Amino acid sequence: MSKRDYYEVLGVSKSASAEEIKKAYRKKAIQFHPDKNPGDKQAEENFKEAAEAYEVLSDPEKRKKYDQFGHSGLSGAGGFSGEGMSMDDIFSSFGDIFGEAFGFGGFSGFGGNRSRSSGRRVNRGSDLRVKVKLSLKEIAEGVEKKIKVKKYIACSHCNGTGARNGTSFATCSTCRGSGHVSRISNTMLGQIQTTSTCHTCQGEGKTITNKCNHCAGEGVIRDDEIISIKIPAGVGNGMQLNVSGKGNAGRRGGINGDLLVLISEEKHPELIRDNNNLIYNLFLSFPEITLGKTAEIPTIDGKVNVKIEAGTQPEKILRLRGKGLPDVHGYGRGDLLVRVHVWIPKKLSSEEKRILERLRNSPGFQAGPSSSEKNFFEKVKNIF
Repeated sequence: MSKRDYYEVLGVSKSASAEEIKKAYRKKAIQFHPDKNPGDKQAEENFKEAAEAYEVLSDPEKRKKYDQFGHSGLSGAGGFSGEGMSMDDIFSSFGDIFGEAFGFGGFSGFGGNRSRSSGRRVNRGSDLRVKVKLSLKEIAEGVEKKIKVKKYIACSHCNGTGARNGTSFATCSTCRGSGHVSRISNTMLGQIQTTSTCHTCQGEGKTITNKCNHCAGEGVIRDDEIISIKIPAGVGNGMQLNVSGKGNAGRRGGINGDLLVLISEEKHPELIRDNNNLIYNLFLSFPEITLGKTAEIPTIDGKVNVKIEAGTQPEKILRLRGKGLPDVHGYGRGDLLVRVHVWIPKKLSSEEKRILERLRNSPGFQAGPSSSEKNFFEKVKNIF
């Protein structure tokens, strides 16, 4: 498969300055970083492609060669083919760019595994996902939930280091504690230096001379942990909250992953949620809606009495302001909407039928607006 044009990859023109190329690469690094796109192979390929483009276009000599001869001009001449290089190699080569892209040293804040100051690998524990069920009242008020999670925690016997007593370490003889090794290759453009993760210590800069018996040198063991989660008011079904540092512990003194909390909303027996509003269907009999009554309406905080005026029409909506749910971002509170329905009986007794027959032709029971309402409509019609 033919390679894309490097300028096209970064989205810049051929006359772009070095600073414009740098900014474009930072943007691509943020967009396609593997920690932001877990399991997405295409994103990883795009990430590598952007690194390849930047490696060439940021070097004046390579860029000149590329502008003259294209990809063929870089073949065997220090071009960034990506072959044999891991993601860690890319992070190592462009660590400064990544740090500038995210506002801190290295990619550690996005789950990266390399420290900018030392170059050593920092293991990161994986994220955990849990589902928490909430009642409508808990959603309305906010709640603190305590849940038991089966997870990897730091081994207490070696303080999470993986070494017996937490002290049985030796500096890696291959990388001399740096966590990475460099190699120099001769090309037609001169000597090219590349850096990769040390294969002996896997980037940690040290090796364990005597493993902890309790965790077999991993620094973590599987156990239960009670985690307290504060859930703000107004969350919605399917919303995901991120509790930083409460996921699996990282191996050998690494950083913890995150706990991802998926909100599951329990159905209320009477109220229906519509964003921040609540809906209640009020069913009234024909005499009740005709004569009017005081109806008892359920809310999150208990029952309230609402007066239903005589002659209220079916499907009318009564609004109880502020009786809905709070906005999760703090922008006010929703309302409780009471939708009025008329319950029409399917079977009537003989007496009930006789009563309705007597009322069938009564003026007050004729369908359509009354004479006063008709006069009002006529006046409005004449105005226009």
